[in-house]
Amino acid sequence: MKKGLIFVTLLSFSALGSLQAQKIGYVDSEFITSKMPAYQKALTEIDKFAEKWSKDIQDKYSEIDKLQKTYQAEEILLTEDMKRDRLRIISDKEREAREYNNKVFGYEGLLFEKKKDLMKPVTETVIRAIDKVAAQKRLDMVLDKASEGVVLLFTNPKHDYTDYVMEELGLTADQKAKTTATSESVSTNPPEKELNPAGNSKSNTSKPTKQPK
Repeated sequence: MKKGLIFVTLLSFSALGSLQAQKIGYVDSEFITSKMPAYQKALTEIDKFAEKWSKDIQDKYSEIDKLQKTYQAEEILLTEDMKRDRLRIISDKEREAREYNNKVFGYEGLLFEKKKDLMKPVTETVIRAIDKVAAQKRLDMVLDKASEGVVLLFTNPKHDYTDYVMEELGLTADQKAKTTATSESVSTNPPEKELNPAGNSKSNTSKPTKQPK
């Protein structure tokens, strides 16, 4: 989920003035999900499937290697028809291995679909939590700081609602040390700007204390 969950909830607006009149907040979905046991469990399951499929593919290529070595050792004793049959079998096995590899690890293959299935409950849980926080805080727009599709060149900590979503998910205990470690620096000397030329303004080591009202 490196690209974030891309949470962007928009109410209609047509001009900059309208946008400024709206109450906007942002969250860091990557940080939130990294603290969720369900997310870690999903990652473990994904790894298990990937390892199993990788082994299946490796076994196929090991079989091909044995066939090739056997053919090379016996080639001098084979008739032309027997050679053609052996080479055809090897060629078919190679094609099957390539096709299976593409089926599993190719674009929108089995691993991709498995990731979607396992991550869907996590994503839906976080979205529901964000919906509740947005309603409680009367937010018109919620951006995802972790999403590559959202460029946040400046992020004022007072608009960060990540803590509230963490609370909604029951994850505040996991974040307490992180929040405490940064509370003093945020309250005494808040940064004016947080620029990231790459378009993502992430903070994987600290999270400002709750300030939105």
